[in-house]
Amino acid sequence: MPEPLRRSIHQLVSEAVQNCQEVLRYTEPDQAHTWKRMTLYRATDAADTMNMAAMLIAAYCQRTGMSRDTLESYLQLVQQQDRAKGPGEGEWAHLAGLLGEDAPVASEAGTWASMQFRSGQRHAEEARQPDDDPQKLFTEACVHGLRARLCEDVDSLDGYLPPHVARLARKVAEVLEEPQTATA
Repeated sequence: MPEPLRRSIHQLVSEAVQNCQEVLRYTEPDQAHTWKRMTLYRATDAADTMNMAAMLIAAYCQRTGMSRDTLESYLQLVQQQDRAKGPGEGEWAHLAGLLGEDAPVASEAGTWASMQFRSGQRHAEEARQPDDDPQKLFTEACVHGLRARLCEDVDSLDGYLPPHVARLARKVAEVLEEPQTATA
């Protein structure tokens, strides 16, 4: 990968991670008045930023001779969903499962909607259990700790996170140093 492209991709991924951190931030109880608007803004910002990264890589691949079929395969176009259409049957079914509602009546996309409904039910069941998945907690703490270090505001972690996540995020932030430029 050419160095300018690599650096651009790293910048885009960094921006996406910061937007993901804000999605997590706006799910906290002290953000009750803005959570709907801000979680949607930041989630779509993160998705758009990662889409820019994918399209930049795709443009390079196409410029260097990758076939259209191969490019489309790598871009996983069959998984692409258009946000402009709004929530689809799968999202409505997943939400019904999460909220303990009856399964929606299935149409021709019934199998997918049924799978999403069951997935929502599983997530709802998991939400009733203590949130102690070490991998998830560590990931969340890393994202919060990284953002706090980048903003030079480590003390802000104690204001809004659950105490066990704040402690771990603070540890992450404290071990991060200013990036050093590479010397050749």
